[in-house]
Amino acid sequence: MTVLESLNNTTNKATDTAEKYLKTSQQFIKLKVFQQLTISLSLIIKLAIIGGLAALALIFIAVSGAIAIGEALNNLPIGYLIVGVIFLLLSCVVYFIRTLIDKKIIKAMSNKFFD
Repeated sequence: MTVLESLNNTTNKATDTAEKYLKTSQQFIKLKVFQQLTISLSLIIKLAIIGGLAALALIFIAVSGAIAIGEALNNLPIGYLIVGVIFLLLSCVVYFIRTLIDKKIIKAMSNKFFD
């Protein structure tokens, strides 16, 4: 009987240890998900704030640049046209390097996510 009791005690200890391990693993996963969500949310909020302010600054710079170019050429519509063409060219450049941008974003996010 002592062998059976010893086997039973060992089995109970193994079961208890496995349950503790599962609970600890579940808590770790919850903490990891919480960490990733907070990092992602803070990144999105910072990006929205900084991006919005940068967009406003870019609008004002573009308008003032167009006015300055138009006054220098004595034709205001030409100034606006030149600034518009510059933005169109920048858009084309970004379009052609979009896969490079995607790769950099994926690499940066994977470093944070699989930390």
